Amino acid sequence: MEHIPINYIEFKAKNLNDIKTFYKACFNWEFTDYGDQYTAFKHSGVEGGFEKTNSEIVNGVLVVLHHNDLEQVKGKILKHGGQIAVDIFAFPGGKRFQFLDPSGNELAVWCAEKN
Repeated sequence: MEHIPINYIEFKAKNLNDIKTFYKACFNWEFTDYGDQYTAFKHSGVEGGFEKTNSEIVNGVLVVLHHNDLEQVKGKILKHGGQIAVDIFAFPGGKRFQFLDPSGNELAVWCAEKN
């Protein structure tokens, strides 16, 4: 059976400039902005990003898995009691969806854009 590693971790942030300043100063992370609503980080041990939100942050982490076949893994999730929270959508560089595991934990699965 193929092992699916944690590939990316996504946090919520109220202010992207403040969050970048904090993590750069404290941990020397580097950032790449994707518009004014998202910034990705690297040099943290695992890559990730911060999504800007004005909502209250209750569970501010989204663990993102990688799989080359989103439809296949989506089918497995549904077959084994998971629920789709956000269906497959495109973003710059790829596609992803978000799901709830049987306990209600929300995760995402992404794949790179195929040329």
